[in-house]
Amino acid sequence: MAAPCALGQVFAVRHGQSTANVAFAEAARTGSIDLPLAGTDAAVPLSVGGVRQAQALGQWLAALPPGHRPGRVVCSTYLRARQTWSVMAETAAALGHVPPPLLVDERLRDREMGIFELHTPEVILDRAPQEAERRAQVGEWAYRPPGGESLADVALRVRDLFAELNAAAVGQRVLLVAHDAVVVALRYVIAGIGAARPDGTTLVPNASVSTWTGDGTRLHLARFGDTTHLNHLEVPA
Repeated sequence: MAAPCALGQVFAVRHGQSTANVAFAEAARTGSIDLPLAGTDAAVPLSVGGVRQAQALGQWLAALPPGHRPGRVVCSTYLRARQTWSVMAETAAALGHVPPPLLVDERLRDREMGIFELHTPEVILDRAPQEAERRAQVGEWAYRPPGGESLADVALRVRDLFAELNAAAVGQRVLLVAHDAVVVALRYVIAGIGAARPDGTTLVPNASVSTWTGDGTRLHLARFGDTTHLNHLEVPA
């Protein structure tokens, strides 16, 4: 049973393809157990393909009818999400659409993986097989890596942000730019009481758009993980 919500519409965008996405995909393809990236997850940038995806998102934004465009944008603090919005806004502006002002909120950050930050599943299985087994047994909803977050933890902070948006943006259209775990958590939060908890298999493609439309009292899912605006690109979503 969906919780009462006065928002007019919610668009949730996952960031474009990142350099970490490329490295993780390569590790999965080759079985490599080398750490793919140095640095922090928060500082991972978009790949070249991810920039192209963000440009396509900007074209999607500019193509929305004037009465259906978001009036507020809230973005994750992570670099790849902020870059996605920056490219989106620049592209939309070049097409004559004045983008709405940006707010950045740390509650939209990606799921924190603790000691396994930027570790591929292949590396975790090789270096911490017992932890990989525990993850498989517990499931993504409840599994919390040492020093990190479970999907349930992500849902708690997303619920907190969503409650504030609901109070501050009555009747408005809001665009969120975030991460796959956040979009999955958002779907769970909006679905409300009795919603099935995510099992970790829900796919949220890079640069996808998920849309909920309000009827004045509740939000209803219209599209989830939509990538039709990327059909002209040859970049894995």
